[in-house]
Amino acid sequence: MKTPYNPTALPINKLDWEVLIPRIGMAQAAVARFDGILQAMVNPELLLSPLTTQEAVLSSKIEGTQASLEDVLQYDAAPRADAEHRDDIQEVQNYRAAMRKAVGWLKKSGLTVDVIRQTHKVLLSGVRGQGKTPGKVRTTQNYIGYRGESIEKAIFIPPAPDVLPAALKDLEGFCDTTQRDTIVQTALVHAQFELLHPFLDGNGRVGRILIPLMLFSKGLISRPTFYISEYFEENRLQYYRRLAAISEEQDWQGWSEFFLTAVSEQAELNARRAGAMLRLYNDMKDVINRVTRSQHALETLDALFASPFMTKSDFVKRTKIATRSAERLLPQLEAAGILTIAEPGSGSRPTVFVFKRLLAITEQREGF
Repeated sequence: MKTPYNPTALPINKLDWEVLIPRIGMAQAAVARFDGILQAMVNPELLLSPLTTQEAVLSSKIEGTQASLEDVLQYDAAPRADAEHRDDIQEVQNYRAAMRKAVGWLKKSGLTVDVIRQTHKVLLSGVRGQGKTPGKVRTTQNYIGYRGESIEKAIFIPPAPDVLPAALKDLEGFCDTTQRDTIVQTALVHAQFELLHPFLDGNGRVGRILIPLMLFSKGLISRPTFYISEYFEENRLQYYRRLAAISEEQDWQGWSEFFLTAVSEQAELNARRAGAMLRLYNDMKDVINRVTRSQHALETLDALFASPFMTKSDFVKRTKIATRSAERLLPQLEAAGILTIAEPGSGSRPTVFVFKRLLAITEQREGF
């Protein structure tokens, strides 16, 4: 049987920086381009809201959930007790809430073990895993293996519980230091957290939330909206192999190279998506003014970008305009092809509209 992993203290002093430097340069440049677009946005939280949900969907998908981006966004607009993948949708919603709350805690205290614990508590509230001590560092041994297999056949056994307090304190201290490169530092933080596996469930998702928190806390991005789970999901086997190579061979070099490539490629895609969203937002200003000829054109525009799916009541809440005015605007937007019906209303169930052009950008990978 494998023995519990004995964590290496951070920082890692055996990295070959000459090999890493070209990758670091590419990653830093790509992140800077993405952040430049963020800073050009008047309201990046609004415009990138669908990408925030996409990150939550894909990070949760790595752990086995089946809900799609459209499932989650449509459920946000019109919750249904009989919705397909309802439990998965709740996990994604928790992930989104955990990211949002973690940013607030981070601004007050920095990236501490307590912030990580509180984030974990939100993540597992009311969903699968809620019985596995949300927000509490484990006091029993866990392991990673195939479903139904015993610890004797485990693929990986994380550190023993008595090792965790000191190891997490070491991780917290490392997060607070200034290292040679922030992206490499973030790579080491993510990997170390995953290897410690300090909770009984939800470790992968919390570890991925740490990535934008680290980049934001170190000032590399102006807002904690750098999302990387898409790359990890599409390269899942390599992602797990690179992490496993640390525990088996102490190959922090291979992991760092993989992470830098992931950041470079995902930052480029994030930048193209964010740029496309910004262009669409600016284009739609004139379109909505022309279509509606309304004093509420700007409020209407912002309402469309808050989320691609909406009901009439969502539209009223987002625009904060009178219901009668909203009722006049929605048919105009539909007639102009800006909104289409995603789900017709039936009985007490409201009609759900979708802004397809925004949704398409969120899911698009090429052709920007």
